[in-house]
Amino acid sequence: MSKPKQEIPESITIRKPHLNDGESLYFLVANCPPLEINSVYSYLLVCSHFNRTSAVCEFKDDVVGFASGYIHPHQSDTLFIWQIAVRDHMRGRGIAQEMLLNILKRKELGDINYLETTVTSDNSSSRSLFNSLARQLDAPVTEDSYFTKEVFQESRHPEEFIIRIGPFNQETDSFKLLNEYKEGR
Repeated sequence: MSKPKQEIPESITIRKPHLNDGESLYFLVANCPPLEINSVYSYLLVCSHFNRTSAVCEFKDDVVGFASGYIHPHQSDTLFIWQIAVRDHMRGRGIAQEMLLNILKRKELGDINYLETTVTSDNSSSRSLFNSLARQLDAPVTEDSYFTKEVFQESRHPEEFIIRIGPFNQETDSFKLLNEYKEGR
């Protein structure tokens, strides 16, 4: 039986990452298995090069959540979410989904009509998150094999599946709210 969903504290802030967040993001991801940790340098690049497609969640001046993404280089209408992490004590409150919605609401991402991510078969938390987001946006979800075990060669990394949400249904209340926010209403 799953725990009932807790409320998001009113005192949280979701914003674009700043350069000085890099080390905090490194330690956050390091404490969020099964996420693969990258170098501090990688997180500094996310903060400087990909901050408009990423989000940080703060609670009482502490970084408690992080979502990194980028616009797909071959599909300019697609936001690819690379990593999403929430501190253990803040999970189950909808923070991950709020970070994704915060990114999608940004005016500079007005042409985004799809969201993609990859997950392993045993990552039920991520699967649940992205299926919930698709329901909220009333958008179809597809899943296909993406990176097979063979491409990981000797690393024993499990197969990654690509989840694709979209196109976003422009008639849903959630989508209309995203557009109203982007238009500054």
